[in-house]
Amino acid sequence: MQSDERIRRAEPDDVPAIVGLVYELAEYERAPDECHLTPEQLQAALFGPAPAVFCHVAEVDGEVVGCALWFLNFSTWRGVHGIYLEDLFVQPVHRGSGLGKALLLALAQECVRRGYERLEWSVLNWNTPAIDFYKSLGATPQDEWTTFRLTDEPLATLGRVDP
Repeated sequence: MQSDERIRRAEPDDVPAIVGLVYELAEYERAPDECHLTPEQLQAALFGPAPAVFCHVAEVDGEVVGCALWFLNFSTWRGVHGIYLEDLFVQPVHRGSGLGKALLLALAQECVRRGYERLEWSVLNWNTPAIDFYKSLGATPQDEWTTFRLTDEPLATLGRVDP
């Protein structure tokens, strides 16, 4: 699949918008009091001397309207790294425009380019629209954990970059 021009890696100037999106996600997930992220924390995590978190953003008309915050994990069974998607959020007004899929596509492409064999995340059990969306991409629930994972052919298919 071809990359979407609306998706790019986050830049330092995006931090306030990303923090705002994380708070919107906390509200959507019915846990606004549990979110305490500050711009300073996110700035250090994304762009400090030893970045441990990475981010792609979705941009519409110059405004950041969605994000995918992720970090590397490691599978001892497969012997390679993977991506753990911590947060995927697109503002409600922009849902249905393909931005969520485009953000996941960008992460799948990261996996394919870097030889990572897993793209996984968790979803709240009540969030059936997200669950249906993830399943439509080929992700499968890990029943004991309600974790979703893209591996093998579904990951390769989603992450394929057309020449």
